Amino acid sequence: AGSRLRQEDFPPRIVEHPSDLIVSKGEPATLNCKAEGRPIPTIEWYKGGERVETDKDDPRSHRMLLPSGSLFFLRIVHGRKSRPDEGVYVCVARNYLGEAVSHNSSLEVASK
Repeated sequence: AGSRLRQEDFPPRIVEHPSDLIVSKGEPATLNCKAEGRPIPTIEWYKGGERVETDKDDPRSHRMLLPSGSLFFLRIVHGRKSRPDEGVYVCVARNYLGEAVSHNSSLEVASK
């Protein structure tokens, strides 16, 4: 078979999975995720089964979706009543051919 000039579309696959993190409240943190696919997959993050809101949904969000697909926290928010950042995360990469889901990654806030 000769080399095909036209690149074939292919479904997403995760090439870098997020790892578990233990972070201090108020500190920045990054959950890494990198996916390949053609067309380039869109990345979304889920925590405990619910989609994570980022600056793409709300410009004032303290969570940013980086171009690589990683999830960056400007500062970890953690209080007695509200613990929006602690939990188990996955990243999901999608294109029209399918989706790929990363390993689970737990983000834990260190107790002072």
